[in-house]
Amino acid sequence: MRTTASDPTFLEQLGNALWLEIDAAQQQMTVRQDAQILACYPVATAKNGLGETMGSGCTPRGWHKIRAKIGAGQPLYSVFRGRRPTGEIYSPELGRQYPERDWILTRILWLSGLEPGVNRYGVVDTAWRYIYIHGCPEEVFRAAPSSHGCIRMRNQALLELFTHTPQGTWVWIHG
Repeated sequence: MRTTASDPTFLEQLGNALWLEIDAAQQQMTVRQDAQILACYPVATAKNGLGETMGSGCTPRGWHKIRAKIGAGQPLYSVFRGRRPTGEIYSPELGRQYPERDWILTRILWLSGLEPGVNRYGVVDTAWRYIYIHGCPEEVFRAAPSSHGCIRMRNQALLELFTHTPQGTWVWIHG
């Protein structure tokens, strides 16, 4: 059975903690604490829609947590490959030089599923699918399904989110 943000089993564990809601239908992330909305950001989820299976190119649903925060102290528009900074700073010229790259910029919030059999373990494991919340080139960002499974954000918004969101923060993806 798929859980929801109103599922008391999960919400009781959250208490007064900060949590993120990603609504793929609206292409929006809402930062929440209890019933209070702290911020909203446009996002881009997968062009293949929602789904959990390895290799699907879909954005996984359900409850997740931020497993790791990667890139603290790196400059805005830093380029990452394999969760490591390459030393490059993205520019439109660099984008034209490597048009085939799926650009991961500025910071990475690496997600891990919390629901065994739904988004954790086996062929549905979000962490082993390398699903992140990350920045992307400003000139290609649009709040529409367009990623390869990750959640894309504008770089300045991601930097703000990264600064104020602790590792272990829960994330609910639906839509």
